[in-house]
Amino acid sequence: MKLGIFGGTFDPVHIGHLILAEAVREACVLDEVRFLPAYSPPHKQSREISPGKQRVDMLEFATAGFPEFVVDQRELKRQGTSYTVDTLAELKQEFPDAELHFLMGADSLIDLPTWREPQRIAELAKIIAVNRNNSSREDLEQVVKQLPVAVQAAITIVDIPEIAVSASDLRSRISENRSIRFLTPRPVERYIQEQSLYQSS
Repeated sequence: MKLGIFGGTFDPVHIGHLILAEAVREACVLDEVRFLPAYSPPHKQSREISPGKQRVDMLEFATAGFPEFVVDQRELKRQGTSYTVDTLAELKQEFPDAELHFLMGADSLIDLPTWREPQRIAELAKIIAVNRNNSSREDLEQVVKQLPVAVQAAITIVDIPEIAVSASDLRSRISENRSIRFLTPRPVERYIQEQSLYQSS
């Protein structure tokens, strides 16, 4: 079994997340992609994050009807700071015969050396790096060359359609009373409206 692991805050989930997951699922022939909303990501502790239940609800709405996409709440249930290495070790124990593929954007790949135990991450899973935020394959290749050799060997670059959408842009649009139509699935958009999420105070 080839298992994709896609972590993030998903605050909110948007079409960029879904296109990334589907492009990698297809390119790497993954049996399943697990979306893992973080409880407290170490690199985003300066910003207040929406409650886990709301982020899970939005992910469930976004992935409904796609059995290859699974919402995995283990980091929310574990609480504390969400370290990727801990999550991958737990998944490896739970799925000992699975080949783990950890999905990450170019922006995260640049920060990888600052993560907890990056070499251990590379031992536990293949790292799938995708172009995001106007980064090209050449940009990614340059980033990969700067990583430890043991980590480089675990990385595969996958090209995906360039989608200039971010969760921070959606939050800004909502707070400014601008449309987010087509930037996130319609059920997620409705949920955001019903829950009055991301409204300016």
